[in-house]
Amino acid sequence: MFEHQDVLAALNGKLPLPEKISYVHGLLKDRFDFIDRISVAIYDQKTDLLKTFVHSSGDENPLSLYSAKLSDSASMMEILKVGRPRVVNDLDIFSNVKAEHARRLSELKYRSSYTMPMFQNGEFFGFLFFNSRKKDVFVETVLHYLDMVGHLLSLLVIHNMSTSRSLYAIVKTAANITLHRDFETGAHLDRMSNYARLIAREVAKKYELNDELVEHIFLFSPLHDIGKIGISDAILLKPGTLTQAEFDTMKTHAAKGGEIIDTMLSNLGLNEFPHAEILRNIALYHHEALNGSGYNGMMNEDIPPEAKIVAVADVFDALTSIRPYKEAWSNDKAFEFMQSIAGSKLDEDCVAALIKCRDEVEAIQKRFKEDLLG
Repeated sequence: MFEHQDVLAALNGKLPLPEKISYVHGLLKDRFDFIDRISVAIYDQKTDLLKTFVHSSGDENPLSLYSAKLSDSASMMEILKVGRPRVVNDLDIFSNVKAEHARRLSELKYRSSYTMPMFQNGEFFGFLFFNSRKKDVFVETVLHYLDMVGHLLSLLVIHNMSTSRSLYAIVKTAANITLHRDFETGAHLDRMSNYARLIAREVAKKYELNDELVEHIFLFSPLHDIGKIGISDAILLKPGTLTQAEFDTMKTHAAKGGEIIDTMLSNLGLNEFPHAEILRNIALYHHEALNGSGYNGMMNEDIPPEAKIVAVADVFDALTSIRPYKEAWSNDKAFEFMQSIAGSKLDEDCVAALIKCRDEVEAIQKRFKEDLLG
């Protein structure tokens, strides 16, 4: 009665998403050994960025920590315009395309591809790619099978990201309460989260971050000050300098943030959520300093990398934004100041990463300008 073995039973377990993708890829190769790579890119509508996310390419991943504007890729836009998957049985047709992703795929000898758009409730979510180092392999009999596998993988990815995004939305809804009591704005949160993604991408090698972790740092960084919900208006909105007692109270917002997140995770049954620690670390430790002068006295390597990244992103946007007590600093002045405290308070590599990405920083500032008219 129970002789049959469900080959997909492993997907019911707690495997991380990349391992689930690799597991399905392994099963797929048993039938079609020419499929050498499966990868996923997800789309951010606010920035029009298509970002690499997970893959099963082994150590030879041609596209890691990579993003590009969807509107800059005519071939990707054509897929959405037509509304159907795309089969390319000879990637040499893109040999004259100057895009970096085309060059990288060519360097690793990928010769054909099948690209499926992913949708969630009718909204474009990203792309799923099947690649082979052989030409002319994606024939109808293969595509019929890949369609089923592709939709299964799409559901896995969407479920994974939907959990993260739902958690983000719930916590952000609570955090929006603070936006009506504090001077931080939605534009500030958009800017600093995109700065955090830039920094995370640049320091990924040092801190062993992959695309999935970088995406979750981006996703959760706007929730760093969720604990301010628990700070009274008298302190939060005070126009002048805080007394030492008031500052000590203000400092508790980091711990309160951790408590709020733990309560929400418990209430939502997400205690085992694989990336909960990133969210928790960002809320708890984004005010730590390398020399131990931060809120909890943590130092150097004891501070989680996601907290170091968010600290730099948050400080930079605070310096370059108008506040009730200060004018906005120029980028030059902010960079100079941050370099002066790099290594003592802020992570040197994170500061250097932000400065290195100056053009992208300025593009983010332009895209997410403050609405001074409200």
